[in-house]
Amino acid sequence: MKKSISIWLALAIGLVLLLSACGEKSQEDVVQKLDEKLEDMDGYKATAEMKMDTGQESQMFNIDIWHKKKDLYRVKLTNDQDEKGSQVILKNKEGVFVLTPSLNKSFKFQSEWPENGSQPYLYKSLINDIKKDSDSEFSSTDSHYVFKTKTNYQSNNNLPFQEIYFDKKTYAPVLVKVMDKDKKAVVEVKFTDFKTDPSFKEDDFSMDKNMKSSTTSDVPVSADANSDTFTLAFPLNTAGAELTEQKTIELENGKRVIMTFEGEKNFTLIEETAEVLPTMASPQAVEGEIVNLGFAVGALSTNSIEWQNNGMSFYLASDDLTREELIEVAKSVQGKEIK
Repeated sequence: MKKSISIWLALAIGLVLLLSACGEKSQEDVVQKLDEKLEDMDGYKATAEMKMDTGQESQMFNIDIWHKKKDLYRVKLTNDQDEKGSQVILKNKEGVFVLTPSLNKSFKFQSEWPENGSQPYLYKSLINDIKKDSDSEFSSTDSHYVFKTKTNYQSNNNLPFQEIYFDKKTYAPVLVKVMDKDKKAVVEVKFTDFKTDPSFKEDDFSMDKNMKSSTTSDVPVSADANSDTFTLAFPLNTAGAELTEQKTIELENGKRVIMTFEGEKNFTLIEETAEVLPTMASPQAVEGEIVNLGFAVGALSTNSIEWQNNGMSFYLASDDLTREELIEVAKSVQGKEIK
Protein backbone atom coordinates (compact mmCIF):
# COMPACT_ATOMS: atom_id res chain seq x y z
CA MET A 1 0.00 0.00 0.00
CA LYS A 2 2.79 2.40 0.96
CA LYS A 3 4.64 1.51 -2.22
CA SER A 4 1.52 2.29 -4.29
CA ILE A 5 1.11 5.68 -2.60
CA SER A 6 4.79 6.50 -3.23
CA ILE A 7 4.41 5.65 -6.92
CA TRP A 8 1.36 7.88 -7.27
CA LEU A 9 3.09 10.69 -5.38
CA ALA A 10 6.13 10.45 -7.65
CA LEU A 11 3.89 10.52 -10.72
CA ALA A 12 2.02 13.55 -9.38
CA ILE A 13 5.25 15.44 -8.68
CA GLY A 14 6.55 14.55 -12.12
CA LEU A 15 3.35 15.76 -13.73
CA VAL A 16 3.55 19.07 -11.84
CA LEU A 17 7.16 19.54 -12.93
CA LEU A 18 6.25 18.73 -16.52
CA LEU A 19 3.38 21.20 -16.54
CA SER A 20 5.61 23.84 -14.98
CA ALA A 21 8.27 23.30 -17.62
CA CYS A 22 5.92 23.73 -20.55
CA GLY A 23 3.14 25.72 -18.89
CA GLU A 24 2.52 29.29 -17.77
CA LYS A 25 5.34 31.80 -17.60
CA SER A 26 6.13 33.55 -14.33
CA GLN A 27 5.73 37.29 -13.79
CA GLU A 28 9.50 37.71 -14.12
CA ASP A 29 9.49 35.78 -17.42
CA VAL A 30 6.76 37.97 -18.89
CA VAL A 31 8.36 41.25 -17.77
CA GLN A 32 11.64 40.10 -19.33
CA LYS A 33 9.86 39.29 -22.61
CA LEU A 34 8.14 42.69 -22.60
CA ASP A 35 11.49 44.38 -22.03
CA GLU A 36 13.07 42.41 -24.86
CA LYS A 37 10.26 43.29 -27.24
CA LEU A 38 10.59 46.97 -26.35
CA GLU A 39 14.36 46.87 -26.84
CA ASP A 40 14.25 44.95 -30.13
CA MET A 41 11.65 47.07 -31.91
CA ASP A 42 12.64 50.23 -33.81
CA GLY A 43 9.22 51.68 -33.18
CA TYR A 44 5.55 50.92 -33.67
CA LYS A 45 2.27 52.16 -35.09
CA ALA A 46 -0.86 51.44 -33.10
CA THR A 47 -4.52 52.37 -33.07
CA ALA A 48 -6.75 52.37 -30.03
CA GLU A 49 -10.14 53.42 -28.76
CA MET A 50 -10.24 55.27 -25.45
CA LYS A 51 -13.35 55.63 -23.34
CA MET A 52 -13.32 58.16 -20.50
CA ASP A 53 -16.01 58.36 -17.81
CA THR A 54 -14.53 61.38 -16.07
CA GLY A 55 -17.33 63.86 -16.72
CA GLN A 56 -21.10 64.07 -16.95
CA GLU A 57 -21.09 61.95 -20.11
CA SER A 58 -18.75 59.26 -21.43
CA GLN A 59 -16.26 60.51 -24.00
CA MET A 60 -14.81 58.36 -26.78
CA PHE A 61 -11.50 58.97 -28.52
CA ASN A 62 -9.90 57.33 -31.51
CA ILE A 63 -6.13 57.32 -31.06
CA ASP A 64 -3.33 56.88 -33.59
CA ILE A 65 0.02 56.27 -31.90
CA TRP A 66 3.36 56.48 -33.70
CA HIS A 67 6.68 55.90 -31.97
CA LYS A 68 10.13 55.86 -33.51
CA LYS A 69 13.02 54.80 -31.32
CA LYS A 70 14.03 56.40 -29.11
CA ASP A 71 12.38 59.75 -28.51
CA LEU A 72 9.99 60.48 -31.38
CA TYR A 73 6.27 60.31 -30.63
CA ARG A 74 3.09 61.33 -32.43
CA VAL A 75 -0.24 60.70 -30.72
CA LYS A 76 -3.34 61.88 -32.58
CA LEU A 77 -6.55 62.00 -30.54
CA THR A 78 -9.94 62.50 -32.13
CA ASN A 79 -13.05 62.95 -30.01
CA ASP A 80 -16.01 61.16 -31.60
CA GLN A 81 -18.17 64.18 -30.76
CA ASP A 82 -15.74 66.61 -32.40
CA GLU A 83 -14.36 64.80 -35.44
CA LYS A 84 -12.78 67.89 -37.00
CA GLY A 85 -11.12 68.97 -33.77
CA SER A 86 -8.34 66.39 -33.65
CA GLN A 87 -5.35 67.20 -31.47
CA VAL A 88 -1.82 65.88 -31.75
CA ILE A 89 0.71 65.32 -28.97
CA LEU A 90 4.10 65.52 -30.69
CA LYS A 91 7.60 64.91 -29.41
CA ASN A 92 10.55 65.55 -31.72
CA LYS A 93 14.05 66.98 -31.50
CA GLU A 94 12.63 70.48 -31.02
CA GLY A 95 10.54 69.64 -27.97
CA VAL A 96 7.09 68.52 -26.83
CA PHE A 97 4.01 70.07 -28.44
CA VAL A 98 0.23 69.89 -28.35
CA LEU A 99 -1.17 70.84 -31.75
CA THR A 100 -4.68 71.78 -32.82
CA PRO A 101 -4.21 71.71 -36.60
CA SER A 102 -7.68 73.02 -37.48
CA LEU A 103 -6.87 76.26 -35.62
CA ASN A 104 -3.17 76.40 -36.54
CA LYS A 105 -2.60 76.58 -32.80
CA SER A 106 0.20 74.92 -30.84
CA PHE A 107 1.61 74.80 -27.33
CA LYS A 108 5.25 74.03 -26.62
CA PHE A 109 5.99 72.40 -23.26
CA GLN A 110 9.08 72.44 -21.14
CA SER A 111 8.25 68.87 -20.25
CA GLU A 112 9.74 65.41 -19.80
CA TRP A 113 6.68 63.87 -21.46
CA PRO A 114 6.11 60.95 -21.75
CA GLU A 115 8.61 59.95 -19.04
CA ASN A 116 7.04 62.14 -16.34
CA GLY A 117 3.96 60.02 -15.71
CA SER A 118 1.67 57.19 -16.76
CA GLN A 119 0.47 57.21 -20.37
CA PRO A 120 -2.13 54.44 -20.87
CA TYR A 121 -1.68 54.34 -24.67
CA LEU A 122 2.14 54.17 -24.78
CA TYR A 123 3.85 50.76 -24.67
CA LYS A 124 7.00 51.88 -22.85
CA SER A 125 5.00 53.72 -20.20
CA LEU A 126 2.94 50.62 -19.42
CA ILE A 127 6.07 48.48 -19.04
CA ASN A 128 7.74 51.12 -16.85
CA ASP A 129 4.69 51.26 -14.55
CA ILE A 130 4.86 47.47 -14.14
CA LYS A 131 8.58 47.52 -13.35
CA LYS A 132 8.32 50.39 -10.88
CA ASP A 133 5.57 48.78 -8.81
CA SER A 134 7.12 46.19 -6.51
CA ASP A 135 3.62 45.25 -5.33
CA SER A 136 2.16 44.66 -8.78
CA GLU A 137 -0.13 41.64 -9.18
CA PHE A 138 0.19 39.17 -12.04
CA SER A 139 -2.24 36.64 -13.52
CA SER A 140 -3.05 35.03 -16.85
CA THR A 141 -6.09 33.99 -18.84
CA ASP A 142 -6.31 31.74 -21.87
CA SER A 143 -5.09 34.54 -24.14
CA HIS A 144 -3.76 37.36 -21.95
CA TYR A 145 -1.15 38.20 -19.35
CA VAL A 146 -2.66 40.62 -16.85
CA PHE A 147 -0.88 43.06 -14.54
CA LYS A 148 -2.49 45.13 -11.78
CA THR A 149 -0.28 48.08 -10.87
CA LYS A 150 -0.22 51.54 -9.38
CA THR A 151 -0.28 54.51 -11.74
CA ASN A 152 1.92 57.58 -11.75
CA TYR A 153 -0.25 60.55 -12.69
CA GLN A 154 1.57 63.67 -11.50
CA SER A 155 -1.51 65.89 -11.32
CA ASN A 156 -4.29 63.41 -10.59
CA ASN A 157 -4.28 61.18 -7.53
CA ASN A 158 -7.88 60.14 -8.20
CA LEU A 159 -6.78 57.42 -10.63
CA PRO A 160 -4.30 55.35 -8.61
CA PHE A 161 -4.72 51.87 -10.15
CA GLN A 162 -4.67 50.17 -13.53
CA GLU A 163 -5.07 46.75 -15.13
CA ILE A 164 -2.94 46.05 -18.20
CA TYR A 165 -3.64 43.17 -20.61
CA PHE A 166 -0.99 41.84 -23.03
CA ASP A 167 -1.48 39.28 -25.77
CA LYS A 168 0.18 35.98 -24.80
CA LYS A 169 1.56 35.28 -28.27
CA THR A 170 2.78 38.72 -29.37
CA TYR A 171 3.18 40.57 -26.03
CA ALA A 172 1.34 43.49 -27.64
CA PRO A 173 -0.93 45.62 -25.41
CA VAL A 174 -4.60 44.71 -25.71
CA LEU A 175 -6.48 46.61 -23.01
CA VAL A 176 -5.73 49.10 -20.23
CA LYS A 177 -8.22 49.92 -17.49
CA VAL A 178 -7.39 52.94 -15.33
CA MET A 179 -9.32 52.86 -12.08
CA ASP A 180 -10.32 55.22 -9.31
CA LYS A 181 -9.79 54.67 -5.59
CA ASP A 182 -12.80 52.34 -5.49
CA LYS A 183 -11.29 50.16 -8.25
CA LYS A 184 -13.93 51.35 -10.72
CA ALA A 185 -12.68 51.63 -14.32
CA VAL A 186 -12.81 55.30 -15.32
CA VAL A 187 -10.59 55.16 -18.42
CA GLU A 188 -10.40 52.21 -20.84
CA VAL A 189 -7.93 52.02 -23.72
CA LYS A 190 -8.66 49.19 -26.14
CA PHE A 191 -5.91 48.57 -28.72
CA THR A 192 -7.26 47.61 -32.14
CA ASP A 193 -3.90 47.29 -33.94
CA PHE A 194 -0.24 47.16 -32.96
CA LYS A 195 2.48 46.90 -35.63
CA THR A 196 6.14 46.68 -34.69
CA ASP A 197 7.62 46.92 -38.19
CA PRO A 198 6.47 50.39 -39.28
CA SER A 199 7.95 52.60 -41.94
CA PHE A 200 8.21 56.35 -41.34
CA LYS A 201 8.85 59.26 -43.64
CA GLU A 202 11.53 61.74 -42.72
CA ASP A 203 9.07 64.48 -41.81
CA ASP A 204 6.42 62.36 -40.06
CA PHE A 205 7.32 63.89 -36.70
CA SER A 206 7.76 67.49 -37.88
CA MET A 207 5.43 70.16 -36.53
CA ASP A 208 4.97 71.62 -40.02
CA LYS A 209 3.60 68.38 -41.49
CA ASN A 210 1.36 67.63 -38.53
CA MET A 211 -0.07 71.14 -38.46
CA LYS A 212 -1.00 70.74 -42.12
CA SER A 213 -2.86 67.50 -41.43
CA SER A 214 -6.04 69.59 -41.16
CA THR A 215 -6.93 72.62 -43.24
CA THR A 216 -8.50 75.83 -42.00
CA SER A 217 -11.67 74.94 -43.92
CA ASP A 218 -12.14 72.09 -41.45
CA VAL A 219 -12.44 74.36 -38.44
CA PRO A 220 -15.24 73.16 -36.16
CA VAL A 221 -17.75 75.92 -35.57
CA SER A 222 -19.88 76.32 -32.48
CA ALA A 223 -20.27 80.07 -32.59
CA ASP A 224 -20.78 82.33 -35.58
CA ALA A 225 -19.18 85.75 -35.42
CA ASN A 226 -22.10 87.19 -37.41
CA SER A 227 -24.75 85.46 -35.32
CA ASP A 228 -26.47 86.48 -32.10
CA THR A 229 -26.08 82.99 -30.65
CA PHE A 230 -23.10 81.90 -28.58
CA THR A 231 -22.77 78.45 -27.03
CA LEU A 232 -21.66 79.02 -23.44
CA ALA A 233 -20.44 76.11 -21.31
CA PHE A 234 -20.65 76.16 -17.52
CA PRO A 235 -18.66 74.08 -15.01
CA LEU A 236 -20.77 71.45 -13.27
CA ASN A 237 -18.11 71.17 -10.58
CA THR A 238 -17.42 74.61 -9.06
CA ALA A 239 -15.50 73.46 -5.95
CA GLY A 240 -18.17 75.14 -3.82
CA ALA A 241 -17.93 78.54 -5.53
CA GLU A 242 -20.83 80.42 -7.13
CA LEU A 243 -21.04 82.52 -10.27
CA THR A 244 -20.98 86.16 -9.11
CA GLU A 245 -20.19 88.05 -12.30
CA GLN A 246 -20.44 87.44 -16.04
CA LYS A 247 -19.12 89.89 -18.64
CA THR A 248 -19.49 89.63 -22.41
CA ILE A 249 -17.01 91.40 -24.67
CA GLU A 250 -17.63 91.76 -28.39
CA LEU A 251 -14.63 90.72 -30.48
CA GLU A 252 -13.92 91.32 -34.15
CA ASN A 253 -14.60 87.64 -34.90
CA GLY A 254 -16.93 86.61 -32.13
CA LYS A 255 -17.37 87.06 -28.40
CA ARG A 256 -15.47 86.61 -25.15
CA VAL A 257 -17.28 85.75 -21.92
CA ILE A 258 -15.52 86.23 -18.57
CA MET A 259 -17.12 84.43 -15.61
CA THR A 260 -16.06 85.04 -12.03
CA PHE A 261 -16.78 82.37 -9.40
CA GLU A 262 -16.43 83.22 -5.71
CA GLY A 263 -16.55 81.10 -2.58
CA GLU A 264 -14.05 79.36 -0.36
CA LYS A 265 -11.88 79.02 -3.50
CA ASN A 266 -12.24 81.64 -6.23
CA PHE A 267 -11.60 81.13 -9.93
CA THR A 268 -12.14 82.75 -13.32
CA LEU A 269 -13.32 81.02 -16.50
CA ILE A 270 -12.91 82.72 -19.89
CA GLU A 271 -14.55 81.39 -23.05
CA GLU A 272 -14.30 82.81 -26.54
CA THR A 273 -14.70 81.92 -30.17
CA ALA A 274 -11.52 80.14 -31.20
CA GLU A 275 -9.43 82.20 -33.60
CA VAL A 276 -7.72 80.50 -36.51
CA LEU A 277 -4.11 81.67 -36.26
CA PRO A 278 -1.96 82.44 -39.31
CA THR A 279 -0.18 79.44 -40.79
CA MET A 280 3.11 78.68 -39.02
CA ALA A 281 2.31 80.92 -36.05
CA SER A 282 4.88 80.47 -33.27
CA PRO A 283 3.82 77.94 -30.62
CA GLN A 284 2.78 79.31 -27.26
CA ALA A 285 5.31 78.37 -24.59
CA VAL A 286 3.93 76.58 -21.52
CA GLU A 287 5.78 75.82 -18.31
CA GLY A 288 3.56 72.99 -17.25
CA GLU A 289 2.28 69.66 -18.42
CA ILE A 290 -0.12 67.95 -20.80
CA VAL A 291 -3.40 66.78 -19.32
CA ASN A 292 -6.29 64.87 -20.93
CA LEU A 293 -9.60 66.39 -19.89
CA GLY A 294 -11.74 63.65 -21.41
CA PHE A 295 -12.96 65.80 -24.31
CA ALA A 296 -9.76 67.68 -25.19
CA VAL A 297 -6.06 67.88 -24.39
CA GLY A 298 -5.24 70.78 -22.10
CA ALA A 299 -2.13 72.75 -21.21
CA LEU A 300 -1.76 72.85 -17.42
CA SER A 301 0.38 75.51 -15.76
CA THR A 302 0.85 76.31 -12.07
CA ASN A 303 -2.32 78.36 -11.63
CA SER A 304 -4.19 77.87 -14.90
CA ILE A 305 -5.29 75.45 -17.59
CA GLU A 306 -6.35 76.17 -21.18
CA TRP A 307 -7.84 74.10 -23.97
CA GLN A 308 -9.84 74.18 -27.21
CA ASN A 309 -13.07 72.30 -27.85
CA ASN A 310 -15.78 72.51 -30.51
CA GLY A 311 -14.48 75.75 -32.00
CA MET A 312 -14.11 77.45 -28.62
CA SER A 313 -11.08 78.47 -26.54
CA PHE A 314 -11.21 78.05 -22.75
CA TYR A 315 -8.98 79.50 -20.04
CA LEU A 316 -9.43 78.62 -16.36
CA ALA A 317 -7.32 80.38 -13.73
CA SER A 318 -7.20 80.40 -9.93
CA ASP A 319 -4.78 81.22 -7.13
CA ASP A 320 -6.87 79.12 -4.73
CA LEU A 321 -7.59 75.83 -6.53
CA THR A 322 -5.01 73.05 -6.37
CA ARG A 323 -3.77 71.59 -9.63
CA GLU A 324 -6.06 68.58 -9.13
CA GLU A 325 -9.03 70.88 -8.49
CA LEU A 326 -8.20 72.92 -11.61
CA ILE A 327 -8.34 69.73 -13.66
CA GLU A 328 -11.60 68.56 -12.06
CA VAL A 329 -13.31 71.91 -12.66
CA ALA A 330 -12.02 72.00 -16.26
CA LYS A 331 -13.28 68.46 -16.90
CA SER A 332 -16.74 69.52 -15.79
CA VAL A 333 -17.06 72.47 -18.21
CA GLN A 334 -19.76 70.75 -20.23
CA GLY A 335 -23.05 72.22 -19.04
CA LYS A 336 -24.24 74.45 -21.90
CA GLU A 337 -26.45 77.47 -22.35
CA ILE A 338 -27.20 79.43 -25.54
CA LYS A 339 -26.63 83.16 -25.07
